[in-house]
Amino acid sequence: MTEEHLDPAGGAPTARAPEQDIRIAGCAAWLPPRVPVAKTVAAGLCDEALATATAMVSVAVAQDEPAPEMAARAARTALARDGSDDVSLILHASFFYQGHDLWAPASYVQRVAVGNRCPAIEVGQVSNGGMAALGLAVDHLSAGRPAEAGRRVLVTTGDAFRPPGFDRWRSDPGTFYGDGGTALVLSSGEGFARIRGLATVSAPELEGMHRGDDPFGDTPFSHRPVVDLEACKKDFLASRRVTQVIAASAAAQDAALGQALAAAGAGLADIDRFVLPHMGRKRLRAGFLNRLGIGEDRTTWEWSRGVGHLGAGDQIAGFDHLVGSGSLGPGDLVLWMSVGAGFTYSCAVVEMLERPGWAGTARTAGAA
Repeated sequence: MTEEHLDPAGGAPTARAPEQDIRIAGCAAWLPPRVPVAKTVAAGLCDEALATATAMVSVAVAQDEPAPEMAARAARTALARDGSDDVSLILHASFFYQGHDLWAPASYVQRVAVGNRCPAIEVGQVSNGGMAALGLAVDHLSAGRPAEAGRRVLVTTGDAFRPPGFDRWRSDPGTFYGDGGTALVLSSGEGFARIRGLATVSAPELEGMHRGDDPFGDTPFSHRPVVDLEACKKDFLASRRVTQVIAASAAAQDAALGQALAAAGAGLADIDRFVLPHMGRKRLRAGFLNRLGIGEDRTTWEWSRGVGHLGAGDQIAGFDHLVGSGSLGPGDLVLWMSVGAGFTYSCAVVEMLERPGWAGTARTAGAA
């Protein structure tokens, strides 16, 4: 196994790097035009004090593009950058509604972006979906026989946070949600970057944070017409000590970080750049920057504050931005960090081997 799933209060397992040389052969993001936060505040859709606390500048907002279609557009670009469509597995992760009921969006991505008959599987894990899919992809490739070197896995994410079910400005105060699709092509032998270490740790005692006290419903939106994560959190914290909740979250995050770094044979001081969740500045500082002593200039913050939280896709999009902007060179180590309701915490250490030919000239597809 390349990932660890355990109670963070339990014993620390021996961290291990991927059993084979798993590489990134292509990546891409498709993002719609941005809507300025100031415009949203002026329209009364967002509280000014909250906007100030987040320090967000703008958010990517889709017009009529479905979430899986944005994922498929990113997938086509990532596969074109890789130069190969020999895909043995497709994993599609998402956070919110994909446009149809009882439907398989992974199969849509497969049909319009790849066209083969390999397995196409949907991955949950909410905001940690992209990283969860990365872990499954690495395990799939690591389990292959040597003769299968060169196999590829396509990981995609896609989300559109549309009303009435989701209010991108208020459903999760402190984080503004953006729309878009991302894609990552992983290979068992070829690519411009290498997965050096990867870990996922679960903290199921925090599962109720996004459930609250509501009973289980029979249909979607049985209790509220709009997602309200703040109400669920208040219910959860009403019967628990905040300090204990914070400690459990920090322990799980630290365990995932420690395992990924150990697997990579690296320390935090060796990391050149950080790809973090696209949270508002207040949350980002509390959960990552201040805790780990990371400067904003070593992260993707200046870019992500103009994009918004892409559901399951922040890490792939952030890495694609760093590569495409020419910010990374051979030998650079990049740490991806993620957290999703459940709660699960993931970290990956990625080493740049070379700059791909499209680096430094790429422009995020769909961006305005």
